[in-house]
Amino acid sequence: MKIAIAGASGQAGSRLTAELARRGHAVTAIARNPEKIATLPGVTARKGDVNDQAGLAALWAGHDAAISSVHFSVSDPLKLIAAAKASGVGRYLVVGGAGSLEVAPGVRLVTTPNFPPQYKAEASKGAEFLDLLRQEKELNWTFLSPSALFLAGERTGKFRLGTDQLLTAADGKSSISFEDFAVALADEIERPAHIRQRFTVGY
Repeated sequence: MKIAIAGASGQAGSRLTAELARRGHAVTAIARNPEKIATLPGVTARKGDVNDQAGLAALWAGHDAAISSVHFSVSDPLKLIAAAKASGVGRYLVVGGAGSLEVAPGVRLVTTPNFPPQYKAEASKGAEFLDLLRQEKELNWTFLSPSALFLAGERTGKFRLGTDQLLTAADGKSSISFEDFAVALADEIERPAHIRQRFTVGY
């Protein structure tokens, strides 16, 4: 498949680029500084700005799927959604956040008293992005939320999937590596199971 990734030089984006390349897909890896993108088979690095709606739509055009892997606080979800629609891509996937996941019915993680204040603005923007997508009638979107701890680690290929509830392990921890997150999103691209849905991944 032909897949374009905006934010391909970031923590999640770089792992996604590597995972998709490993599976033999043709990847257009888009970043403000394309020289930061690793040289991999089937990967073409392109310069792009997520706040340039028309430019991003042009970069995404002609692909089977487009992925947004960008910080919510430095991007505009309305521009990203509009760019995805204008590009004509078959699917639009978003690297989401954990803040919008529920810890109890109707209670989002970002609203809980112990949520780290330094991440609150970013998490709230991510929740707004998801709410916008849920109103979207035309786009085949998918939003993948990581677990609470989203860290560099190993590619184990062993994890659990959920929908809107925060996943926690037996020890009470909620975590996923960037590497296994990339496996889950690549699986979703190859075998669509969450069209116009949010899902989550964790150990």
